[in-house]
Amino acid sequence: MVESCTPTGCGPRAPLTPEQERVLRDHGTERPGSSPLNDEKRDGIYHCAGCGSVLFSSDTKYESGSGWPSFFAPVEGGVETTRDISHGMIRTEVHCANCKGHLGHVFPDGPPPTGERYCMNGLALDFHPAETL
Repeated sequence: MVESCTPTGCGPRAPLTPEQERVLRDHGTERPGSSPLNDEKRDGIYHCAGCGSVLFSSDTKYESGSGWPSFFAPVEGGVETTRDISHGMIRTEVHCANCKGHLGHVFPDGPPPTGERYCMNGLALDFHPAETL
């Protein structure tokens, strides 16, 4: 176990898998359609797999058809963004505000009320169903 900190305190967390390391720490991307979180419909909270910080609520999750878990808004203060000019594109990268882990990208083609699509790598997220909170 490793020590990690969240806005609610510090504690032990399981180490990341090699695939999670590649996404969160090396700015990788998982294959579209590969995350079980694409089909997750239960109420709950999505945390950063790297540090446990709260990132998204199931209330903002929607089916975007992109192949990645998508949300129209993050939890206030949960994420930060930076300009990403890799791979010959100009995009907005989304990362955890706490541990700075790479989560995915945000695009201006989402539904109301924000019009944004936070397209996240499922490997970067840890879902906690409402009944367990």
